[in-house]
Amino acid sequence: MMRINFKQFRLGLTLVLLSSVLIGCSTQASTKYWGLTNAPDGEVMHYITGSEPESLDPQIVTGQPEARLLIGLFDRLVEYHPKTLDPIPSLATHWEQNTDGTVYTFYLRQNAKFSNGEPIKAEDMAWSFRRSLSPELASRYAFLGYDIKYGEAYNAGRFFVKDKDGNFLLAKDFQKQPPTAPPANQPAAPPSTAEPVKTETPAAQTIETTAAPEKPQTEFEKYINSPERLTVPEKKEEQEKLFKDNPKIASAIEGKELVPLKGEDIGVEVVDEYTIRLTLKQSAPYFVGVLTHQLFSALHRPTIEKHGDNWIKPGNIVSSGSHRLESWKPYDELVIVKEPNYWDAANVTLEKIVFYPMDEQTTMMNIYKSGRVDALYNRTVPAAWNEHIRQFKHEYLLHPEKAVEYYTFSVNKPPVDKLPVRRAFSLSIDRDALEKFRKIVKKTADFTPVGIFPKYEEAREKTYARLIKENNIPQEEWDKRTFNPQKACDLMKEAGYSITPRENGRCTVTNFPVEQISLTYNTAESNKQVAEFVQAQWRQNLGITVPLNNMEWRTYLDYRSRIEYTGMARAGWVGDFGDPHTFLSQFYSQTNDSATGWWNATFDKLLDEANQTADPMARLEKMAEAEFFMLQDQPVIPLSTSGTNWMKKPYVKGMYPNAGTMHPWKFVYIERDPNKWDENVENIMKMSDPRVDSHVSAIMKTQQDFEQSKKSAAGE
Repeated sequence: MMRINFKQFRLGLTLVLLSSVLIGCSTQASTKYWGLTNAPDGEVMHYITGSEPESLDPQIVTGQPEARLLIGLFDRLVEYHPKTLDPIPSLATHWEQNTDGTVYTFYLRQNAKFSNGEPIKAEDMAWSFRRSLSPELASRYAFLGYDIKYGEAYNAGRFFVKDKDGNFLLAKDFQKQPPTAPPANQPAAPPSTAEPVKTETPAAQTIETTAAPEKPQTEFEKYINSPERLTVPEKKEEQEKLFKDNPKIASAIEGKELVPLKGEDIGVEVVDEYTIRLTLKQSAPYFVGVLTHQLFSALHRPTIEKHGDNWIKPGNIVSSGSHRLESWKPYDELVIVKEPNYWDAANVTLEKIVFYPMDEQTTMMNIYKSGRVDALYNRTVPAAWNEHIRQFKHEYLLHPEKAVEYYTFSVNKPPVDKLPVRRAFSLSIDRDALEKFRKIVKKTADFTPVGIFPKYEEAREKTYARLIKENNIPQEEWDKRTFNPQKACDLMKEAGYSITPRENGRCTVTNFPVEQISLTYNTAESNKQVAEFVQAQWRQNLGITVPLNNMEWRTYLDYRSRIEYTGMARAGWVGDFGDPHTFLSQFYSQTNDSATGWWNATFDKLLDEANQTADPMARLEKMAEAEFFMLQDQPVIPLSTSGTNWMKKPYVKGMYPNAGTMHPWKFVYIERDPNKWDENVENIMKMSDPRVDSHVSAIMKTQQDFEQSKKSAAGE
């Protein structure tokens, strides 16, 4: 298929957009495909990936548009399975864990290379892990590495405390129990209005013993497996907060030496040239799945140290993935090409992928229809077009997505620092109407998505039933938590505002300081539609017209992350791995990534207890208790869980609507034989593709053989 320059095409496209829009959704297709459908001559794919990338540094970016690019540019110890997103071997041929799930050992393949031809070794991986958690980098995704022992303390720039005899103070000697969970309707000390109690992971909860080693422990093993050391901040104001909470620490560290944590102090050890060992602070059943994330990419240290922030530019960048960067024209196109040094290059088919940054749905759809691109990213089909597009069963992909759309509150800024106000704004949104309006979403008042974790949903239902009874929440009130304007009005009155009752339980809040808040969202047509819908809901049900504020993606990320907004801000979270923890961990630890300012030690304790629970269902019930606790303080407004809602040409194979819409490009290829094109993609997740399936099976075999050999050795 002949392609043209994308910038030129967009100029020409403006001449035909109006007529395309008019016919795009009203005329029945003359063929079974929507628009031009001709497979390209070569293994080249053109793909619209979303907003302009913030960066190509995998340890800085947080958005899906960047993640989809980086899957091709950088390799990790483990890769996503193209359908399930489960971790499968990549840089590591196989791995093992100790009996209590606190130590993971990864064995690297010896033919892996960077794009400059240098081998990828355990030391490269260790340096990359340490960089991801370094306080200097200040990665917004660093929390994904907090399971690694001392990872969080290192990221926070904390210090060990050493006495004159050379002994380090231990965390267990200064442990305080966090407050018990307050009643749901009357939080005793919500973190938005009172200083929370800081606690470390209780040493008593962490199993320190491991299976007897077959050989003597290294010095690092002896250190990392010893009882957890006390860590304290360096800044005086942070120390004063800690001392106020725990005076025992203040007296204990007086006259002691403060030793800064270094990257070499965290639970990352180079065992030998091709073996790396990771030690966790406690059991984390989901841990290997976390390592599929781009934060844990193999990075080339000399390149980063030589070029600094410019290391990601074409001509400088050294990558480790199936493809390398060829060119990057901001706001126009980014091109990656097949990497000949890649360890699995013989099985990589796509010679080139051209990514186009774009947000406007109608334009994207018309470009796709014209045949200029081969696939779109998730949630790109406009709601108004949905019924028409669903007819094209060989191209349209609507499958459950591991994602939640929600609004965050800046919980420490008035007037939303008041819990009744936050709850009122949540209860005054009719989520049934939102579901009908969006067409591809399911309403929710919970933070973990619907339809992705069935066992968790079962545990959550059971746990919530117990907790609403224990907290004396009326069942009728609980049943209306997705929309209850009468309760919302009552809460506004409880917060001290005057209300004028209206019909159907609605009211007008007459003295609310609306000038102090706004609803901020990143620029995208679908985000604007939802923001305007919610704005209308608040005006209709509370008589409050909240101003809207939209920002370009690259600016918005830092703005929201630093909690510079007032009132509410739009957010969406696509899970990084296949466990509910990927959602709930957004609120874990004082330095969490929720972009709300909310933190509570009780929530942390509940999650810690969950991940130390061996019984799978009991673990999920404890996680549900943590979710319930967080939602009672309403730092966010969950709105809906999403469907994938995107399109691809039938000749694009190996690209699946998995729950995270993450596509390992090494498995994608162009099929030129129309007899082998995808058909009826409603069933694509169950369809067999011998080419992809055999590729995945070959990669997984090393881990499967290793596990089988261990079972045989154990006589199982």
